[in-house]
Amino acid sequence: MESEQAMAATVSTRQLTTFKYSNRVLLKTILERRDGGLELAGERVVVGGWVKSSKEVRKEPVPLIVGDHGQDEPEPRSGVSCVEILQSRIPFLRAIVKVLGGSGGHYPLREKLEAALHKPPPPSTVFLKVSDGSCVATLQVVVESSLAPPCQLLHTGTCIIVEGLLQQSLVHGTNVIELRVDKVHHIGTVDYSKYSLAKKRVPLDKLRDFCHIRARTTTVASVMRIRNALDFAAHTFCQNHGFLSVQVPILTTTDCKGFGEKFQITSLFGKAGEKDEPHHKAIAELEGVSLDVIKAAVKEKSNLVEELKRTDSNKEALDAAVQDLRKANELASQLEAREKAKPKTSQKVDNVKSSEDFFSSPTYLTGSGRMHLESYACALGNVYSFGPRFQADKEESPKHAAEMWMFEVELAFSQLEDAINCADDFLKFLCKWVLENCPEDMKFVSQRIDKTRSDRLHSVISSSFERISYTEALDAIKKVTEKKIDTKIEWGAALTEADLSYLADEIYQKPVIIYDYPKEAKPFYVRLNDDGKTVAAFDIVVPKAGKLISGSQNEERITILTTRVKELGLAREQYEWYLDLRRHGTVKHSGFSLEFDLMVLFSTGLTDVRDVIPFPRSYGKANY
Repeated sequence: MESEQAMAATVSTRQLTTFKYSNRVLLKTILERRDGGLELAGERVVVGGWVKSSKEVRKEPVPLIVGDHGQDEPEPRSGVSCVEILQSRIPFLRAIVKVLGGSGGHYPLREKLEAALHKPPPPSTVFLKVSDGSCVATLQVVVESSLAPPCQLLHTGTCIIVEGLLQQSLVHGTNVIELRVDKVHHIGTVDYSKYSLAKKRVPLDKLRDFCHIRARTTTVASVMRIRNALDFAAHTFCQNHGFLSVQVPILTTTDCKGFGEKFQITSLFGKAGEKDEPHHKAIAELEGVSLDVIKAAVKEKSNLVEELKRTDSNKEALDAAVQDLRKANELASQLEAREKAKPKTSQKVDNVKSSEDFFSSPTYLTGSGRMHLESYACALGNVYSFGPRFQADKEESPKHAAEMWMFEVELAFSQLEDAINCADDFLKFLCKWVLENCPEDMKFVSQRIDKTRSDRLHSVISSSFERISYTEALDAIKKVTEKKIDTKIEWGAALTEADLSYLADEIYQKPVIIYDYPKEAKPFYVRLNDDGKTVAAFDIVVPKAGKLISGSQNEERITILTTRVKELGLAREQYEWYLDLRRHGTVKHSGFSLEFDLMVLFSTGLTDVRDVIPFPRSYGKANY
């Protein structure tokens, strides 16, 4: 009986499940087994993926070429054979044959050339390293030239769908299992001269110009899988603790922070002088930015043209870049002319009634979803939201983009301490989830990006976060800073990114929670403390990451909230709906926001947030 159970267990571990919607096997189900997939030898599978590297080995002896190869080892080929090249020129060569040989008679030269043209290429075997994006590892796929022309398979980026038997690899290396192909179902060839990833190890900053295909690189693919795991973990934490998911609006008439640059939405741009135009030109634009954006694009395209010239790139790519630069310059000239006529144009726009705009009042891309989330917390209890948030900040920063994703949590019937405890548990849960569910990706991160990254995640999980007030944090910084710069730092001064990092990295050397900030440093809706100077807000700062979470207990007292709106000169009519929550069944509530993109940055050890966002938007750059 026990032997039967053991046999059944063995069979179940060997079983491969095909992906339900494409009848193929994901490579991770083969390669991420404890034995590397060796137990699956003999299984017939269909796999699909993209070629990461390749090698062609001829089956007939070839003359030795002096080099680094062994005496008995034929030099691997990574291109097309001479015979294949010759055959591709058949029409041209036949024309030469006719010229040399005429149209009749016996011509030995002509017969020899014709025989060469029709001679089949020698048989060969192609070894491909294939990835389907499901894991870090690649599967070695072996294809005989009789099944498909090697010249179609060898280029990096080629997409294939193949079928065959899994076999133990004959050559000891990174792969213990390989796929011997007997059917080729699909080949998606690559225009190699224009393929952006043709070169190995393209720098991350260069990959930002090719966001649509950069996920094919091992680094970006690993980052995206870790990002996916963090996304799933965040939802899992909230669902496990009884939070409900609520989608808050991206378009809003409310200034959700009370400070910072916003993107305004309008459909009237260019419409004032073109009222009869049959379509809207809807845009999201910060006033006065357009020309600067185009100038930045001109500079970027100029640099690209110079780089292509220096690197002797193909003529088509250079011509395309020059054409783009010419168009950008033309557009810049047009915008400069428009800027000169701006007073006149502005008058036209002002003359258009606001009722003609798509929205009847000024509308913006949201910078935070917490205010809207509050309204549902005050009905459903505990809620959360996940989505993009926007800030029109022109400053270049490796930790800022114009569009960044936030995971926001709101708790009814709770105070500041409750939100801090929840945020503490939430952050630790995310770190633990990544380590447990992305072991291979984290191993790659440790080997190729930052060898300390896993240890840092473990440190967050095991640490007891230091909790200090703003005043205590400022005193700790003053002791060091004032000695260095001989300048007195006054209470109320903003804690810079460098200050926060110094607290976590140098002084406490572990995550730090800073609470009770001056009221001027936080949004108007944060609850005022009894001292009248500070508010119930907090930040969680992590070593080598900076601030990842910001939160607060929000003001439930309508009189104090109304006073804060008036003090800051905010348009009260925009916040009447928000004040209604205090008029009708008010309750103490608190919450926090996780800078999701910065959490991915911390988990992967990368240094620029644009490398962890699938399609980053920053000042002057929104190319997709």
